Amino acid sequence: MSAVVVIIGEGMLADHVYEQLSDQYQVVRHIDFEAELPEAADLVLVLDDAWNPSLHQKAEEVLRPTGIRWLRGFVSFGEGVIGPLVGSDTPGCSRCADIRHLMAGRDRKEMWEMQQQLAADGGVTRDAWASSLGLLQIACLLGREVQRIVQGDEVHSEGQVCLINLKTLKSSWHTFLSDPLCPGCSQLPDDSPAAARISLKSSPKITDSYRCRSMDDLNKVLVKDYLDQRMGILNGKMYDLVPPFADVVVNLPLFSGDEGVAGRTHSYAVSELTAILEGLERSCGMTPRGKRTVEYDSYRNLKDQAINPIEVGVHAKERYAEPGFPFEQFHPDRPIKWVWGYSFLQERPILVPELLAYYSLGCGQGFVYETSNGCALGGSLEEAIFYGILEVVERDSFLMTWYAELPLPRLDPYSANDQELELMIDRVRAIGGYDLHFYNSTMEHGIPSVWAMAKNRKKKGLNIICAAGAHLDPVRAVKSTIHELAAMMLTLDEKLETNQEEFVRMLQDSSLVQKMDDHGMLYGLPQAQERLQFLLDDNRPLRSFAEEFKWKSNSADLTDDLQDILQKFRRLNLDVIVVDQSTPETKRNGLYCVKVLIPGMLPMTFGHHLTRVTGLERVLRVPMELGYKKKPLTFEQLNPHPHPFP
Repeated sequence: MSAVVVIIGEGMLADHVYEQLSDQYQVVRHIDFEAELPEAADLVLVLDDAWNPSLHQKAEEVLRPTGIRWLRGFVSFGEGVIGPLVGSDTPGCSRCADIRHLMAGRDRKEMWEMQQQLAADGGVTRDAWASSLGLLQIACLLGREVQRIVQGDEVHSEGQVCLINLKTLKSSWHTFLSDPLCPGCSQLPDDSPAAARISLKSSPKITDSYRCRSMDDLNKVLVKDYLDQRMGILNGKMYDLVPPFADVVVNLPLFSGDEGVAGRTHSYAVSELTAILEGLERSCGMTPRGKRTVEYDSYRNLKDQAINPIEVGVHAKERYAEPGFPFEQFHPDRPIKWVWGYSFLQERPILVPELLAYYSLGCGQGFVYETSNGCALGGSLEEAIFYGILEVVERDSFLMTWYAELPLPRLDPYSANDQELELMIDRVRAIGGYDLHFYNSTMEHGIPSVWAMAKNRKKKGLNIICAAGAHLDPVRAVKSTIHELAAMMLTLDEKLETNQEEFVRMLQDSSLVQKMDDHGMLYGLPQAQERLQFLLDDNRPLRSFAEEFKWKSNSADLTDDLQDILQKFRRLNLDVIVVDQSTPETKRNGLYCVKVLIPGMLPMTFGHHLTRVTGLERVLRVPMELGYKKKPLTFEQLNPHPHPFP
């Protein structure tokens, strides 16, 4: 008995497909979904000579409850579109595909508005590019795909969409991932204290690494699942051949615009994979995509279960009073959204303001500006937490050094006896034209931290570039800073020359330092060097790695290292709070993303007016505890200039 195929739609594409299939299958044809579908239907085809979003939405509503699989074919702005194959048990639906396609496109905002208008108006009868030859090509491809589906062969359209250029008739299949926030098929769980609880498990290190997954392992899935020009979470890449090392940038398309994220290693292939991981981390951190936020209440009502937001640092009181300041002063009686995290100090779930757990949410509607502080992606939850802590430590040590103007010990990089490190330094000097200086910025917790500075030997280009690193292995920390420094070398020289007057004005008026790039560019000016003289003083002797770094790590399990770090913070009464930001998109490949908050530590901010030290008394006492100052500092004594973190 032949399969029963139902065609919904009218127009030339539906006519062509009907003619192709009627000799092989029992084909039932309807104009729309008003007519009753045959109970024996094996497959429904929804076909149109144009893009009619309301028809596809109707298909989702009618067919998903029945379990009948359906496939669409239509024309949209000069392209034929086939797929995806949708079923009640198939991840991803037509809405997911449309969202991915729209977000990966250049004019996503305009296309979204057009999609809403088409849905409201009922679409158009026929796309201007829907030629007879083009529609016939779409019909042929559809016919072959229907044959695969009916015969039970491996199909292209499950989790993929075919795009046909109607000018050249060239076609290509594109993988897409289901959207966790899709209004049609999403099944995200509600956020809960039970789901936030963390029990650390073993996470064995791979050979000679502080990672539990190798790049060779990840290489099998990263590009295939996440990087696609037409339908990917990430939709483009660029190899930057100017810096001294391999620098690859991938594009994360956001509704508000494009955001480049970089991978920096010694190999362009590895840098590409690293950039994809960075892009996934950024995507996870933008908004909750792994669970639904359900808690909305005031801190006063939740204080027995919640973190005190003041303890993570807020803006100065006088800033909130300034006209046009984009944030409102925190008030314990004002209801806000909260998400569940886990407190390792208290060993219990704890509520965290959503705008602190996902860094884009506070802009213009919260009480602080929050960035990617403490966000990290790992091949296990334990690995993600480990690197999230290191990022908090890295930025805290940098800001502590800056605010207190600490004369850090100078490091002799050659004392590490690491040939790769020595070659990296030589390469930066030869190609970039910079001398590198390293300083031990380790704070009271003892986790090895490094402030790195590149000083230009040439007459042109950025004069000074700064970076920070933290790792249990201080050599790895130093190497990571070199990659960060090298990324700015040679690439920003023209920008400095072209906009020098603007940066000079920033030097004279710190309020003009408004965005991330301003910080690094400001200290590219030779005139700004005096602000870093507390580090550049050459009278201090060079110290060896063995003399400066005392942390010992010999375990083959990353979780053991993590437990050691947590124990150190417990002794200092510093809490480590973890919010799991992982999404279905990352978990499908065993990747986890977290946000780590350590109340008391200094959060990195960009824009001098958005500095956050109020509520963080630790910045006043730690310089004395470490022997840099004779007595605790006051807030008035902190460095008043914008920080140089690029």
